[in-house]
Parts: sequence; C-alpha cells; structure tokens
Amino acid sequence: MATALAPGLIHHPGYLDAAARARLAAEIAAILADAPPVTPRMPRTGKPFSVRMSNAGPLGWVSDVRGYRYQPAHPETGRPWPAMPPTALAAWAALAACPAAPEACLINLYAPGTRMGLHQDRDEAEFSAPVLSLSLGADALFRYGGLRRTDPTRSIRLSSGDALVIGGPSRLIFHGVDRLYPVGDCLAEESLLGELPPDGRCNLTLRRVTPCGTP
Repeated sequence: MATALAPGLIHHPGYLDAAARARLAAEIAAILADAPPVTPRMPRTGKPFSVRMSNAGPLGWVSDVRGYRYQPAHPETGRPWPAMPPTALAAWAALAACPAAPEACLINLYAPGTRMGLHQDRDEAEFSAPVLSLSLGADALFRYGGLRRTDPTRSIRLSSGDALVIGGPSRLIFHGVDRLYPVGDCLAEESLLGELPPDGRCNLTLRRVTPCGTP
C-alpha cells in the first residue's frame, strides 16, 4: 500500500515483485554492457563520488570538473545511451502521473559502504514532472528533508522492489542515502553480480529533463 511521506513524496513498498525485479535487473545488465559505469567527479574539485553511475534514455546525467549536466552520449565511449529499460518505463507510466515520457534513467550502483549525501535534483528544466526512484538489491537508509539543506530530516528504509515518487511540493527536497544494510546474496538472482557484490544496491531514477511541451 502506498504511503505519503510528505506532500508529493509517495512510497510504494514492494512495487516490483520478484519476477519484475529479475526482469529489470536483466535489462540493466544489458544496458551496463553497452554503457559501462563510470565514477563521476565533483565539479571544480574533481573529488570522486563513492557511487558509480550509468544512464539509459535520450539523455544521461553526468558530473565532472566541468559541472553537472545532461548529455546524449556516454562520457567515455562517446556512444549514445542505450534505450530505457521497459520495466522502468512501465513503472513511470503507472506511477508518475505525468503525460510526458521520461528522458533520462540514471543508474546508481552502490557497493557496501557507499552513500550519497544530501542533494536536490535540480539540473532539469521541468520540475512539474516527478523523479521516480526504483530500488534493487540491498536495503538502504533513505534520508529526506525540506527545500533547504538546513531543514529537519527524516529517514525510511528502502527495500528491493520499492518505488518512490518525488514530485509535487517535494520535487526539490534535499535527499540522500546514508547507508546500506547487508542482506546476503539478494542480488544473486538479479543478474548484476558482474557490476556489484551480492550485498550491493542498484537504484534507478527516471527524470523528465526538458519542458513537457518539448517535442
């Protein structure tokens, strides 16, 4: 049953059943074979992220010393990003309540011990469309706050198969991942062992980048 954590922030626990998780993981594995994960770096300082990333869709989010941006090609291979995974697109159609299609599917790969600091998803030109998050693998402690970095935060445990819609008044909230919870070989059946250890986590975030009226 879906739960509203805040206005526009909707948690759908167990949205993807075991068959859907396995199907999505196989789709991701094919994407990563074509668009290998890279280690993003912070703008200006060049400090590496602890999370590795890849993308699917017409646009992909990248970060390096030149800044945060969306671009149509892989930063190392120069090839266009692969098509979005059908299972993720179906989740967008069912949950996003957005008439426009997503244009970017960011694939975050968390090894044990990695995290993602509080941040806003604000590199898009369209904030009326939500961000849709899908989780595979190890559970994660997801922290979310308000529209200012100094606002109080709360946390929720996200499990494999969970979906999270970040939209409406919550579209620009600060959020991040504080830690993973070891859970044995939860990814063994999900085809990602080539990129992650069994107790790693894969998170997808689907975004609309350009204004919804753009062809």
